[in-house]
Amino acid sequence: MRPLGQIRRFVLELDGGGAPGAHRGGELLSGQVVLDLGRVLKVQALEVCARGLAAVHWLESRSVGTNVVYTDHSAAEPYLRQRQQLIRDNGEVTVLQAGKHEFPFMFQLPETLATSFEGKHGSVRYWVKAKLHRPWSVVKKAKKEFTVIEPIDINTPALLAPQAGVKEKLARAWYCNRGQVSVTAKIDRKGYTPGEVIPIFAEIDNCSTRTVVPKAAIIQTQTFVARGSKKQKKSVVASITGDSIAAGKRDVWHGRALKIPPVGPSILQCRIIRVEYALKVCVAIPGTSKLLLELPLVIGTIPLHPFGSRSSSVSSQRSVNLDWLRMAMLEQPEAPPEYSSIVSSEESAQNLSPPCQDELSNGLEGPFFAYIQEFRYRPPPLYSEVDPNPPAESIRPRCMTC
Repeated sequence: MRPLGQIRRFVLELDGGGAPGAHRGGELLSGQVVLDLGRVLKVQALEVCARGLAAVHWLESRSVGTNVVYTDHSAAEPYLRQRQQLIRDNGEVTVLQAGKHEFPFMFQLPETLATSFEGKHGSVRYWVKAKLHRPWSVVKKAKKEFTVIEPIDINTPALLAPQAGVKEKLARAWYCNRGQVSVTAKIDRKGYTPGEVIPIFAEIDNCSTRTVVPKAAIIQTQTFVARGSKKQKKSVVASITGDSIAAGKRDVWHGRALKIPPVGPSILQCRIIRVEYALKVCVAIPGTSKLLLELPLVIGTIPLHPFGSRSSSVSSQRSVNLDWLRMAMLEQPEAPPEYSSIVSSEESAQNLSPPCQDELSNGLEGPFFAYIQEFRYRPPPLYSEVDPNPPAESIRPRCMTC
């Protein structure tokens, strides 16, 4: 049996945010510290603090003679650091009677925060911690993590702008020219939200003597920056494969559908951690490195306004071909391919090269929950045959016979 003097319960409880379990910059973070006592307890102080931190860390090894030297790369960026005294330590002991006690608290979150994130070489985390100080006893602690999701509205001119590109490549084998392969691709806009379908419009001209296979994939790039160095992790989150194109033939994609899976949004506000997305159209050419065309994407949290812009591509809502319908009926979707099958080793090495100073000094370009806006429409005015603005009596119609 537990002693009567032991603390039965010491926990932190947070109130809900704008989205289920999520908060955003500028909001009030409120909650209470719950303390359940079996008998009288003497307390010196009770404090609660809110913290938010982005941190990256990785090790790199290199050989120096017969020894292996490890280089530590780490960086941190604080976002939240607030403290509140619920029971002040004024030199006297506060006596709490047996039973349940609740101590409410409230913090004002900063206007600018980074979205919560967990990656291989870094993270963005937020938490609240309570500390109970008692005479001649160790400090008792309680911790509660919370999620921050910064809204990214895709209803902006920059994210509603169409994205297009052209790429071509000579197919070579044993230093012999086998012809040229070119690809032209376009998507309706730059910003999307998870669950949306990206209609891809593309033309693949195969003027080579080989049969080629086109593919399209959404690539997520996690970039971790520390002390002028960076570490990247790339992964394929969704992909589709087109039909084989014979030598001398052309294939046209009339809005080939590629659905965005439930992925995290782009991270725009953090200087040491970036999460970026891109749509890559790849053409596999036998005997030659792949032809790659990359179009930038931004995964947002606020979905497209139903009537927000004419350029918001009606085709993105309607252009779902039969291939996508067949894909949607599969009970177990096929896993995306490895990143190495989409990007060649040469381009992967270029992506992992250290950044220049200008790249680190520039701002970032670009939370798992979508914010749904509410629209209220006013009814049209009532119809009436009586002119609400009759002409003045002094104005007479001109006689046609005068």
